[in-house]
Amino acid sequence: MKTIGLIGGMSWESSAHYYRILNQETARRLGGLHSAAVIMHSVDFAPIAKMQSAGNWDAAGRQLNTVAQGLVRAGAEVLALATNTMHVVSDIMLEGIGIPFIHIADPTAQALTGDGFDTVGLLGTRFTMEMDFYKQRLVSHGLNVLLPEVDHTNLNGIIYEELCKGIVREESRRTYQAAIDRMAARGAQAVILGCTEIGMLIDDANSTLPTYDTTDLHARALVDAALQD
Repeated sequence: MKTIGLIGGMSWESSAHYYRILNQETARRLGGLHSAAVIMHSVDFAPIAKMQSAGNWDAAGRQLNTVAQGLVRAGAEVLALATNTMHVVSDIMLEGIGIPFIHIADPTAQALTGDGFDTVGLLGTRFTMEMDFYKQRLVSHGLNVLLPEVDHTNLNGIIYEELCKGIVREESRRTYQAAIDRMAARGAQAVILGCTEIGMLIDDANSTLPTYDTTDLHARALVDAALQD
């Protein structure tokens, strides 16, 4: 099994889910006492979040590039970024990095198209919803992407002020459910949980649309990559 290099901490709540899924999936596939070979660098999210708010993406990308280089030096053979939003700087982050990188949007899009869906709703931070880097990656897989017709700032605030701090509120769940219902009325066949924390709030049991959790799909794709010859 190849060693997975995971850049986490954005937030640590979702990174903990990554770690659990990576190990559970490895054990399921290999049996016995097998677990995932993982090197994780969990960054301090507060400075990154300030760079996001200030639009200082280049600086954030350079910081993550330094982290990625450290993981390679430590022995990582497959690299992943455990956050949707920061894939906006993946090109900068990958400068000089010579190991495979598993982009979070790719296994999500592949799962959706494999299940026969072509029109999907996208939930995430306001950066993921409003900037082109993520939607265009999905479009390149043949998907039509719908965004919620609600205040993106409100959805964004739930992520940063609640989920990233481990707070799960029923009122916030209803806000997300209403956004999903509106996208379903506009033709969405499924919904992407395009922030690694949203799975703490929404899943198939409480959504009117099938949910595609990027955290789960990304972690499983990492195990795929790690187990490939």
